[in-house]
Amino acid sequence: MQSIKKTLLILVLPLLAFTVAHKFYISVTSVEYSDKDRALQITTRIFIDDFEKVLQERYGIKGNLASKEESDMADAYIEKYLRTKLMVEINDKPVQFDFLGKEYDNDIMICYLEVPKIDLGTATSIAVENEVLMDIFEEQKNVVHFKLGNQKKSFVLIRENNKGMLNLK
Repeated sequence: MQSIKKTLLILVLPLLAFTVAHKFYISVTSVEYSDKDRALQITTRIFIDDFEKVLQERYGIKGNLASKEESDMADAYIEKYLRTKLMVEINDKPVQFDFLGKEYDNDIMICYLEVPKIDLGTATSIAVENEVLMDIFEEQKNVVHFKLGNQKKSFVLIRENNKGMLNLK
């Protein structure tokens, strides 16, 4: 009986090595409108370790995000990267966002962005093109949630379809 258990263990153990959960690559971006501030408020949630890889591969810096040794240049490079990979359009025209900062929640970096001075009453459409991490991870998916007035819509963006648009009129 003991030898059967050993044989079974020897046969099953290699199979278990191939069943390790594959890491998934995803970010989540929320776009909301603040009547009080007359601004689009955007939060994007990205895994810290994935963004560390971006900083290393794209800019050659070790960010040490969410640690006491975090690079003094981390915010500047995070903003620089987001400006190249995250675009916002209102009425089919690109608009600039302000990078307000970031914070960490366990293994997630939450970035806060804002498009100020927006009159939602004159907007006919709002679009977000999100290519965050798609240049690093082929399997990357970026979820975008719109919540504007009484309209809610979500998109799952991939390399081949990297833009989500909400028609307001």
